[in-house]
Amino acid sequence: MEQVRFGIIGAGQIAARFVAGLAEVPAAKAVAVCNRSPAKARQFAAVHHIAQVFDTPEELLASDIDAVYIATPHPSHAALSIAALRAGKAVLCEKPAAVTLAELDAVLAVARDTACLYMEAMKPPFFPLYQALRERIAAGAIGELRFVRAGFANLVPNAYVPASHAVLDPAQAGGGLLDIGIYSAFLAVDWLGEAAQIQTLGRMGSTGVDGFASLQVQHAQGISQLYCGLDCAGSGEALLGGTAGHIVLHEKWWNPTSATLVNAFGERETLTLPVQGSGLNYETAHFCALLQAGERESPILPHAKTRAALAMVLAAREAVLGYTPESHI
Repeated sequence: MEQVRFGIIGAGQIAARFVAGLAEVPAAKAVAVCNRSPAKARQFAAVHHIAQVFDTPEELLASDIDAVYIATPHPSHAALSIAALRAGKAVLCEKPAAVTLAELDAVLAVARDTACLYMEAMKPPFFPLYQALRERIAAGAIGELRFVRAGFANLVPNAYVPASHAVLDPAQAGGGLLDIGIYSAFLAVDWLGEAAQIQTLGRMGSTGVDGFASLQVQHAQGISQLYCGLDCAGSGEALLGGTAGHIVLHEKWWNPTSATLVNAFGERETLTLPVQGSGLNYETAHFCALLQAGERESPILPHAKTRAALAMVLAAREAVLGYTPESHI
């Protein structure tokens, strides 16, 4: 497979960023798109020079694509992933991978049964800076990691996020935890392992979604302190604390381009690695390499990490709202 032919389900802003990133991925090409609004799909295809437009996901999945990128609202992720896997297509699905653990387990079961590649589109670990930090930490630059602190809060609605946005709609699994909190949950799981105990404080927003949440989490290898919110402002830095120093990932850490390493002697070193393309190209390039090599799971973002991060945010969400999201499959 010289070039992975992608079909895109969804035609919103994140789908546009995905297509923009393909300019940096010679191994991939967007060849088809569908959207619940066929008119929007046609407009998207015209802007991004995509040859095929389909009215339904079923029609797209029956075409000669190799993989799908799912860029639809959260509640549809699991059902679309399952349909794509059953159609024999590799799946790169936007975060969160699902809105319940039962949904995600169903997706992963189908991925195993069909022997198709499945990966959540969790971008941070594929950025050049994150990879450089992983090498430094593996070499003992800050000793053994024991602590992660991360979070972000944003006032919504705002000039970029209208009041009608899905993030404010409980029917679309809105709220800060599933939208932006999943990034911090991933960071904690990536460095400290699965959560063993979670303490959550938070408040419900005026529209019925989680408006703010603060988590204190005991992991297998340490402790994390995480927060996310939609009703106040907060920076997007992250801290990785070790037994011989610490690292600060400067905001917005989930698009990591700059970090400062401070060793046990107080010596500081700032690393900067600019991003090429939209930033989504790094995860896409990794996904394509896996598919071309016949792999079924990412060693950088294995299914177990996707599940562990989702489990954290769902536990916190239930603590804030008093219920778990409904399954949509």
